[in-house]
Parts: sequence; C-alpha cells; structure tokens
Amino acid sequence: MSSIAQPARAPRARAATRKRSWALGGGVVWILLLAALLAGVVAVNVAVLRLNLQLDEAGRERTELKTDIAELRSEISSAAATTRIERLAEGELGLVEVDPEDTTYIQLGK
Repeated sequence: MSSIAQPARAPRARAATRKRSWALGGGVVWILLLAALLAGVVAVNVAVLRLNLQLDEAGRERTELKTDIAELRSEISSAAATTRIERLAEGELGLVEVDPEDTTYIQLGK
C-alpha cells in the first residue's frame, strides 16, 4: 500500500512545483519589466535636465550679448558726441572755433 500511495502524491507535488516555478518566473518578468520602465523614466529625466542646462546657458549668453550691445551703443553714442569731436579737433588738430565777426565772405564770379 505504501508503494501505491507514494506515486499518487508525486504528481501533485510536481504540479505544485511547476506552479511555483511559473509564479517565480512571472515575478521575475514583472520585476525586470518594472526595472526597465524605471530606467526609461530616469533616462528621460536626465535628458530633460541636460536640455534645461543648455537652455539656461543660452539664456545667460543672450543676456551677456544684450549687455554687450548696450555697452557698444553707449560707446558709439559718446564717440559721436559733438563736444567730444570739438575737444578732439582743438586738442589733436589745433583747430579753434572762429568768431562769426572775424569771418569774411568773398563772392566768386560766375
């Protein structure tokens, strides 16, 4: 009798073992799937952070360029100022402003 009872238990034990191994295999698949999804989320976040850094750098460069443009416009404005031109004419070229009374006009024949 004992020999008959043992084979009857063996198929049940094998079926339970198969179910457990399938359940473990399915659990591993789910874990791997979730790990892949999390890795994808992390990769997307890293890409977004890199783009944000590039955007910040472009914004800083834009601000610097606007500042440079404002400084250059100021330099152009001061370089073209009448008082500066008069000062340079007097200092470097020795030119002086003539009194209108000292001006003589001549008429040329046609």
